[in-house]
Amino acid sequence: MEANKKRLFRVRGRARLEGEVTVAGAKNAATKQIVASLLSGGVCRFHNVPRIGDVQTTIDVVTSVGARCRWVDDNVLEVDASSLTGTTIPIAFSGVNRIPILLIGPLLHRMGEARVPVLGGCSLGPRPVDFHIDGMRALGARITFEDGFYHARADGLKGTIFTLPYPSVGATENVLIAASMARGTTVIQNAAIEPEVVDLAQFLQRMGAIIYEDVNRTWVVEGVDRLHPADHWVIGDRIEAASFGVAAAVTGGEIVVRGCSQDHLITFLNAYRKVGGSFQVLEDGIRFHGDPAAFRPIALETDVHPGFMTDWQQPFVILLTQARGVSVMHETVYERRFGYTRALNRMGAQIQLFSQCLGGKACRFRHRDHEHSAVIVGPTPLKGIAFEVPDLRAGFSYLIAAALAEGESTIRNVHYIERGYENIAERMLQLGVDLEVAYETL
Repeated sequence: MEANKKRLFRVRGRARLEGEVTVAGAKNAATKQIVASLLSGGVCRFHNVPRIGDVQTTIDVVTSVGARCRWVDDNVLEVDASSLTGTTIPIAFSGVNRIPILLIGPLLHRMGEARVPVLGGCSLGPRPVDFHIDGMRALGARITFEDGFYHARADGLKGTIFTLPYPSVGATENVLIAASMARGTTVIQNAAIEPEVVDLAQFLQRMGAIIYEDVNRTWVVEGVDRLHPADHWVIGDRIEAASFGVAAAVTGGEIVVRGCSQDHLITFLNAYRKVGGSFQVLEDGIRFHGDPAAFRPIALETDVHPGFMTDWQQPFVILLTQARGVSVMHETVYERRFGYTRALNRMGAQIQLFSQCLGGKACRFRHRDHEHSAVIVGPTPLKGIAFEVPDLRAGFSYLIAAALAEGESTIRNVHYIERGYENIAERMLQLGVDLEVAYETL
């Protein structure tokens, strides 16, 4: 019966979130490591893997070319890459997420060719794959585009010096994976250095790669002939940790977030403290709390690591709607990241979008007519409404806003939230949110 129904959340607001929660493994780390394990030619075991939609999609992608995956425990996944059987990622994965492009390197090393469909994911802007394709070509791959597929061939990849025009996380990871078994040395300049990228590098090193981070956003990889299976513990999700931290403060509550690391959250914690939130670092996590009456306005700009993460922006904007004064958020990573604010304005927020760069950082979107700066005036009481979730991170922010708001909110398209947050309804209930999972007939 539920196959013909669609899940939604009904949230009755004015909650004060309290309790403990343990963050899941980082989606943006686990999915890339599952792909990288195809290089091992054997069985890799991953611990702390989140049971979420994007992980299942990644499992389906690697299974489509012959890998065998099984859950050993609730959050322990084994990937057996001993016998790959295919070189084509089915067209059904076109537009689902951005994982298929990362299989080019493993399939070239294992099979000599790869065919991957066009990409998808959250609607945050074009997010072109030019950087990925340029990186693969720099390593010696011959790539054409035909009938909706990128078709890559190679007689063996070779080390290169590759400079990214922008420190793209996905492109950095793609080149790191492919370079691990390329002949010679690869140097990636202007590269991403996010914790998830470092975690991928550590997993590759456990498999036998020679890989290290050099100064000035540089990765160096000395290719090896083969990689072997390895076990790996996936880092905790810093996006989830920050989101729960905001939920605690904005509702005047207190949440102990276990499994998160202070060094992955330094920039967020500074902004959190500046706006009036409080936290204490514990041995195995962080205690977050706050008094909304004390919130102060702030000017923030998103940036690549170690800057303020773009995926922290959405929950933080919820917090800024409750700060007394005028705050500014300048988005420099994705040009279409503020679409979700229209729903917040319907709730009673006062958020104005601008195409000008309201910040001091160099920005790719200057004079491009993208509404990538937001001015938030607070504090504003929020009232419950009906939401249509547009993307993963906005979805969790809508949950926070609904918990804060007066009255009932209905949140549809919750599959976007469940793509990245494990058992989110159950965990929010445990923290004190009055939330009901309902179904509507399709």
